[in-house]
Amino acid sequence: MAYRDLREFIARLEAAGELIRVKAPVSAQLEITEIVDRISKGPAGQNKALLFENVRGCEVPVLINAFGSAQRMAWALGVDDLNELATRLGRLLRPELPHGLGPMFDKAGELWGALRSVGLGPSLVRHAAVQEIVLAGEDASLDRLPILQCWPKDGGRYVTLPAVITRDPVRGTRNVGMYRLQVYDSRTLGMHWQLHKGGAEHQRVAERAGAERIPVAVSLGGDPAVMWCASAPLPPDIDEFLLAGWLRGKPVPLVKCVTQPLEVPADAEIVIEGTVDPAESRPEGPFGDHTGYYTPVADYPVMHVTAITHRREPIYPATVVGRPPMEDYWMGKATERLFLPLMRLFLSEIVDVAMPAEGVFHNLVLVSIRKRFPGHPRKVINGLWGLGLMMLAKAIVIFDENVDVQNSAEAYWQMFGNVDWAHDVVIQEGPTDALDHASYRFAFGGKIGIDATAKGPLDGYTRGWPESVAMPEVVRKLVTERWEEYIG
Repeated sequence: MAYRDLREFIARLEAAGELIRVKAPVSAQLEITEIVDRISKGPAGQNKALLFENVRGCEVPVLINAFGSAQRMAWALGVDDLNELATRLGRLLRPELPHGLGPMFDKAGELWGALRSVGLGPSLVRHAAVQEIVLAGEDASLDRLPILQCWPKDGGRYVTLPAVITRDPVRGTRNVGMYRLQVYDSRTLGMHWQLHKGGAEHQRVAERAGAERIPVAVSLGGDPAVMWCASAPLPPDIDEFLLAGWLRGKPVPLVKCVTQPLEVPADAEIVIEGTVDPAESRPEGPFGDHTGYYTPVADYPVMHVTAITHRREPIYPATVVGRPPMEDYWMGKATERLFLPLMRLFLSEIVDVAMPAEGVFHNLVLVSIRKRFPGHPRKVINGLWGLGLMMLAKAIVIFDENVDVQNSAEAYWQMFGNVDWAHDVVIQEGPTDALDHASYRFAFGGKIGIDATAKGPLDGYTRGWPESVAMPEVVRKLVTERWEEYIG
């Protein structure tokens, strides 16, 4: 299902009882975060999307926690269940997965070619709702927007749910990323694109090419699939709007910016246009991040605002990150489900992958595989560390195919029971997330791979692996049928 814009998605949430309109006056400084934090961590029945209609000092309402459950995240991407994402993407692949390095790369190319071939690349329109109001020069003030300060020691207010659009200064390929932006004043923002991300690569290319300015556009709102795709860890040079078009089943309509040579989603709520000087940086942070800790101050590029365009009565979308679980966990769960078929392109033995909330995406990855030969779990561990942004995973745990890695309690039981720490562990150094405060060096540190599979003679294990305790199915069925007799 394709939503025309954010308003259609809001209408669906409200019709399903998944939206609360908050009419009481609230502050964008800390108060909204405390409300959202309680909602995110409270009982499932109270976890709703929130539309704050009366933000003090601003006429623009704030939508938050719209993606904050499995159901709402699934609806946002046009499915009823997040597992359908893997099924849909898997249909683009042949039943036989490739063997050997060359065929695997061919397969990856075939996948992206298939996405392009369905004719769902973005389309250009001449008129757009997001340009009903155009503010340029001194009128393009960020103070018009209800930008949140989420945590008490944050460096200031932050834009937290953007789609940041740039182009490679040499090749012209587009990147759409989700990078927080700190408000320095009414016309400048701190651009927190980390060194592993596409925007940072465009900055490096611009520096090498001697470019003085990088055009940037920050899109807020629109079809939720378009919003989410900014967070998707796609391979370099793959247009995120292409993936969004495939998810929507129709192209993403784009419109040309009014002050920059870029295109933005025509049905967005708000667009901030501007430029980044590759040679200019300022201290950015601290920021209460999805790790549950404050990210310390570091130098990042500065975005200078040249225009703000928006609908006549815009809605400002935001999110709050912090100690999990919060809304970003469900955004990451969608990534996990959608990218499972892509992992199988290169590692066909993978059955399932889970990234529990406690691991905040990059700290813990649980993987079940069809184990076939000695050292097989280690092969998968190293294969995943060499696969795109999986290089940032701090801990990868490998299980047998019968283990439900989506059930964290079962996975942890299997892991602690099946591991001999002297033999079943791989520890090495490599790239880590830029937000990893535990690494002794910035963005580089230790990581661990754990073989939690059952062991046998091929693994050099000669003792005989025990059988797990289980009740015969006939007894389970009997007790199920008589349950009411037992407990009334």
